Amino acid sequence: MTSTEIIGVVVLCVHIVIGFVAAVVISLRRKPATAIAWILAIVFIPLLGLVAFFLVGFGRLPRARRDKQRAVNAMMLERSGVTEHLAGSGDPEWLGTAVRLNERLGAPPMVGGSTPALIEDYRESFDAMIADIYAADEFVHVEFFILVLDQTTRPLFDALARAAARGVQVRVLSDFVSGHMFPHRKETVESLRAMGAQWRPMLPLRPWRGQWQRPDLRNHRKLVVVDGRVGYTGSQNLIDESYLKPKNLARGLHWLELMVRLEGPIVGELDAVFVTDWYSETSELLAVRTHPAAMPGAVSFGSPAGSGAVVRGVDAQVIPSGPSFENDNNLKLFAMLIQNARRRVSITSPYFVPDESTLLALVTAASRGLEVELFVSEVADQILVAHAQPSYYEALLDAGVVIWRYRAPTVLHSKHFTIDDDVAVIGSSNMDIRSFSLNMEVSVLVRGQEFTSRMRLVEDHYRSNSARLDPETWSRRPLGGKVLDAIARLTSALQ
Repeated sequence: MTSTEIIGVVVLCVHIVIGFVAAVVISLRRKPATAIAWILAIVFIPLLGLVAFFLVGFGRLPRARRDKQRAVNAMMLERSGVTEHLAGSGDPEWLGTAVRLNERLGAPPMVGGSTPALIEDYRESFDAMIADIYAADEFVHVEFFILVLDQTTRPLFDALARAAARGVQVRVLSDFVSGHMFPHRKETVESLRAMGAQWRPMLPLRPWRGQWQRPDLRNHRKLVVVDGRVGYTGSQNLIDESYLKPKNLARGLHWLELMVRLEGPIVGELDAVFVTDWYSETSELLAVRTHPAAMPGAVSFGSPAGSGAVVRGVDAQVIPSGPSFENDNNLKLFAMLIQNARRRVSITSPYFVPDESTLLALVTAASRGLEVELFVSEVADQILVAHAQPSYYEALLDAGVVIWRYRAPTVLHSKHFTIDDDVAVIGSSNMDIRSFSLNMEVSVLVRGQEFTSRMRLVEDHYRSNSARLDPETWSRRPLGGKVLDAIARLTSALQ
């Protein structure tokens, strides 16, 4: 046997050993689909596969961050005795178990007496935030995945500056990685510091300062809290609706979002999410303050769908999720809600790459005769998602799910869904594997027929501006597209 042959045999043996070890190690505490995807990557592209796995294939947030999450959870449970509100008569019989599930997974209790108002117009949501910031007396908490000073957001930055000038505590959080992916980072940071705001990047990747975790773990939350009196959350980032990318401007793309303005006890629960993230980044534990009931004279918003009117006295529960928790909180909740639907499920998700349990729940719901519909965009801004997402359409269409694609040049970026006539969820979480396991998200579960009816108006607006995907036409799409979709779907399982 020549030396070349010996080297070849050794390399083959090493490859086999690596594959075997990878199969054992990777399979522990991972979903089978995820484990198989990683094993195939390591077997077929050993060097790149191993580097990728050691970089992003294992580990959650550092223990210190998870300990801080548990500390705030305990603090919230201690103060929840007065406001705790479980589902009562007239609610779906299963809702109480959903509330308890969320609590066991780390969410604060459901509270009553809150006032939500939906805002669909992009700039109108900024205008509403600005008005509330101008009225701030004590503090303003701002947390966004993407936070950029541009011509659209400048008035909001001006409102923050004026609040800080009159002695209001302005605290701002934004994601570290996303801050380097969009323009005006230097101007944005300098503006915050010049106004006297306390700003911190979330999940920074600075190993020379001891700040390191899996680089693909991101904080995707969007929220604003003013004085513990009013709060905002939803899908919208603090940036122009074009997202300032040249290719978006060239194509005329603009983003459609959905935000919810909240008053009442639920605001304290939302602020606890900010407090947790602030504690994680600064080690400063802030007090959580809230008004026990909705303030009089709440604002009424007009949206294209007519959905913005205030709904008073609803029950709501804030659901934080992400790698700071030990479980996939939102995944378990979403799957449970779909499984318990009795008549209708309507889902809006710009990035729809579900795991097996969610896909099975949707297919099963449609197969048992429920009205199941999915709203997505005709255009996508992320290449892998643009191909991975369509790979799920055929199974959904075969089961009877109706898929609506919102017409270009609008990018439908809203994230919400409704169950029957009683339950709605709105927040920052997509219906994809990244939001289920890798991103820190926040959602609000709302019980109430009137609020759900408002959400239905938003869905009606989407439907009127969307094209329904025809199952027969879709089944005849080009083979090349199907191949790309299948490959992208496989990579989506690498987590």
